[in-house]
Amino acid sequence: MQQSLITSPAGILAVLAAVTSFFFFLEKKTAWKFFNYFPPLIFIYLIPVALSNSGLIPTKAPVYDFMGANILPMFLVIMLLDVDILATVRVMGKGVFVMLAGTLGVIVGAPIGFFIVKHGLGPEAWKGFGALAGSWIGGTGNMAAVAIALDLDESTLDFGYAVIADNAVYLIWLPIMLASKNLAGWFNRFTGIAKGRLEAMEKAAAELTTDKGKVEMRHYLYLAFFGFGVTALATWIAGMLPPVPPVFSVNTYKILIVTVVGIILSFTRASKIPGSHALAMALVYLFVARMGAKADLSNLSTSVFWFLLGAYIWIFIHGAFLVTAAKIFKVDVHTAAIASAANIGGAASAPIVAAYHRTTLVPVSILMALLGYAIGNPAAILAATLCKWVG
Repeated sequence: MQQSLITSPAGILAVLAAVTSFFFFLEKKTAWKFFNYFPPLIFIYLIPVALSNSGLIPTKAPVYDFMGANILPMFLVIMLLDVDILATVRVMGKGVFVMLAGTLGVIVGAPIGFFIVKHGLGPEAWKGFGALAGSWIGGTGNMAAVAIALDLDESTLDFGYAVIADNAVYLIWLPIMLASKNLAGWFNRFTGIAKGRLEAMEKAAAELTTDKGKVEMRHYLYLAFFGFGVTALATWIAGMLPPVPPVFSVNTYKILIVTVVGIILSFTRASKIPGSHALAMALVYLFVARMGAKADLSNLSTSVFWFLLGAYIWIFIHGAFLVTAAKIFKVDVHTAAIASAANIGGAASAPIVAAYHRTTLVPVSILMALLGYAIGNPAAILAATLCKWVG
């Protein structure tokens, strides 16, 4: 294999940071609606793929391993500090059950879609489905975490297929969620929503307090302490637990422990530290660039077609669960669309759908996406386990 042009840890990180920051700069500077359908995330993954496979940066490097072992669990902890389960339940009411039903649809849909297309996939493809479930229940951070938990190397095609499917389905599913606004009258009659539900939810959303105050230097030190401290604790505990192949490895335990401790911290004063969400998301996108850089396209095959087919079957099973739950709990189309966007698109997409449906529900959409972060890791590991069983 040819020597890469840039091999130093600082040089590799500089390239990844440059790619990541450039596309957010472009989105902010131009305000192109193009980015609503092709978000920066797509390019933040694909450009490093091109750079590493053309020889500018390597596909394998010690700095990638360091990020996987330490930066990933760190940003998971910081990200989970923003989860406010009680506020989400208070504002959304029965809408929370619709989102959880959508999550259940992802968990159930994974083995069904995988079973239908498994003949065209490799023996480790169930891990790719697990990683994709992480993204569709929580977000990109969960996808990365579940890949690490399942010992799925980001350089493998199965992970690359998961990323491709994630974005390919997003391009179809997001317009459907946006267009569902036009069906509000029919959908609301179909579900039989209670009179005044929307008004009550909007009033509760307006009372949410999301401003944590001005970020100061000490806040970043607090966040670093919690992030690295929980990572060290989880690494220590996970090392003492017995592996249960093929799903539960030391990494699986580590990610689950980080998730649990992060949720516990969200109920403490640690959740009031300013700057946590911005820092966590910056690290998430830097990690996405790292995932792209590790992708090796030298063995690309037609299996991507079968993975995509399984993903599209899977997403419509999620949709069926969502509509059924909306009918059972008598929820409006706006809530259902936001619930799905919070699952499938995460914190990046839920506010877009909410702003298009009812701008007053944007704060609620963020709460729902954060709830997805909290349940994404264990739920996706369960989905992966089911895929392994049917495989």
